[in-house]
Amino acid sequence: MSLTLTFSKGHGTGNDFVLFTDPDGEINLSPAQIAWLCDRHFGIGADGVIRAVKSANLDAGAAILAEEPAAEWFMDYHNADGTVAEMCGNGTRVYVHYLIAQGLIAPEIGDTVCIGTRAGVKDILVSANGYQTDLGRWQLDGENQDRLVKAVNLDVARPGLALNVGNPHVAVAVADAQELSEIDLSYIPQIEPAMAQGANVEFVMPEEPLVKDGVARIKMRVHERGSGETLSCGTGAVAAALAFRYWGGPEAPNSWRVEVAGGVLGVRMFATEEGEHVGLSGPAELVYSGEVTIPF
Repeated sequence: MSLTLTFSKGHGTGNDFVLFTDPDGEINLSPAQIAWLCDRHFGIGADGVIRAVKSANLDAGAAILAEEPAAEWFMDYHNADGTVAEMCGNGTRVYVHYLIAQGLIAPEIGDTVCIGTRAGVKDILVSANGYQTDLGRWQLDGENQDRLVKAVNLDVARPGLALNVGNPHVAVAVADAQELSEIDLSYIPQIEPAMAQGANVEFVMPEEPLVKDGVARIKMRVHERGSGETLSCGTGAVAAALAFRYWGGPEAPNSWRVEVAGGVLGVRMFATEEGEHVGLSGPAELVYSGEVTIPF
């Protein structure tokens, strides 16, 4: 049986998504259907699929509403291979942009929109030139924060720092632009010891000088769990900045400029009453809308 879906295609610095509205939670795509939509040859093509569903109509949304009644909409996110993900940093911006474009919410410039995700409530600030997502508190991966990462065309295994910013990451420092460009991310990097749920892996190099006008500058490539190499990963940019600040010690700045293949993202660490939070800022765009028939 086929399914016709009304959708929009959007991206944040090249990290692209198929988005559709299902407020009542009635359209439950299978992993195979999601993978078909994300296929760049036979489907629409995307790094993931985002379903806009009312929090009240999704099991995962019940706890969200108990925590924050204003989080009316839930970001139901799946990776390109159909697997469920906790959330997506770039996706939060594109999701709010989509909700606005669809007339589902109507915030003013300077307002904050609360959305539900499987990593909890996320607050997105609407600004004149993009969006900033408060990703909340972050953490190192406890006693298991030190990992080794192997990748094709990387001469030896490199130390990596395991962090969680709502989803799992391992950040790896590389020496220069040539080394960064030569890594073959068509193969999944191998993490030792392995992480039970897998992880996004960021390969990161510092710019020269690292800090300019109080802002630290890094460049990265990323292999996303369940999607492969992507042009951008918002939570990956956050993890990369947090890792470099950790390595840099107490004198490292809290404002970071992260260059990815699809553009530039901003990362900022800031104090709150419950501890340090980290914010991700950048653009969000909708490219086109249409209907697609999934043939099965």
